[in-house]
Amino acid sequence: MQPILAVTVPFFALVLCGYLAARRHVLPESAIPGLNTFVLYFALPCLLFRFGASTPMLELLNPALLLVYVGAALLIVFFTIAVSLNARVGLKDASFGALVAAFPNTGFMGVPLLVALLGPAAAGPVICSMLADLFITSSLCIALAQVRSQTHGAAEHGARTAALRALRGALSNPLPWSIALGAAMSAAGLVLPGPLEVIVGMLADAATPVALFTIGAVLFRAGQHAHRQTPLQDYVPVALIKLLLHPLLVLLLGLSAQRLGVPVTDFQLMVVTLGAALPSASSVSLLAERFGADNGRIARIILTSTVLAFASFSALAWAFGVQSAR
Repeated sequence: MQPILAVTVPFFALVLCGYLAARRHVLPESAIPGLNTFVLYFALPCLLFRFGASTPMLELLNPALLLVYVGAALLIVFFTIAVSLNARVGLKDASFGALVAAFPNTGFMGVPLLVALLGPAAAGPVICSMLADLFITSSLCIALAQVRSQTHGAAEHGARTAALRALRGALSNPLPWSIALGAAMSAAGLVLPGPLEVIVGMLADAATPVALFTIGAVLFRAGQHAHRQTPLQDYVPVALIKLLLHPLLVLLLGLSAQRLGVPVTDFQLMVVTLGAALPSASSVSLLAERFGADNGRIARIILTSTVLAFASFSALAWAFGVQSAR
């Protein structure tokens, strides 16, 4: 366990630092969007570009792994919606709750954490799962959130429009394009010129600490902008689905696929299972705010999953017998 904690403690401690900095107003709230922009459009794309350039294309888009991971995500989405709907939580809020239950924080936290824990070979499977969440899970949940109690045709049109809007949003995200550019350059045998390679390297090295710090600040900001109190029963069960049921389902589907002869290796399955055990993606709170969902509930799910994930993720890594790659 000590080698695992040597990796996980600094990662979660940086998230806590960002939260406390925002809470104590050491970091002004007006600065948080700037930090988020730096990570999303500069530092993290450079980090993913490097991984894309050094990872075989079949690892980045592994059909067998995608089948397992997307299957688990779909089951989690519909199960979470089914158990969340009540007098206080409508379909829109239940759909965004399902998104945080099925969408781990692979971009800001998962890629660097799993690579630090398992070595560079973990980059391919975790990026593969991240692409599935960006394009499939998020599009589905946003479409479901836009289905209203209208006529069948109007509801269908609203869902289709929302799905296309979500897909356009995913396509405008710089992260998939940075991965694709790195993979394309690697396939073409191209390398960056010396000074440009240094710049990309410097930005990539800044990605992990700034991203983790930003997660904490974003979580505090989202909580501050909550407009109403959320009962525990409306957010704690969803956080537990994210941390416990999601990775369990990925593991069970992966083991079943292996028995059926689907080419998923034990290492790949371990990586995506640990990826599913990560806390919820903090970016979903921004999506919930944009689409008019109960952002206070979403923020509490994300914050609860982030706090609990330190113990649950570390315990799962220990159960897998992980020895830190450091």
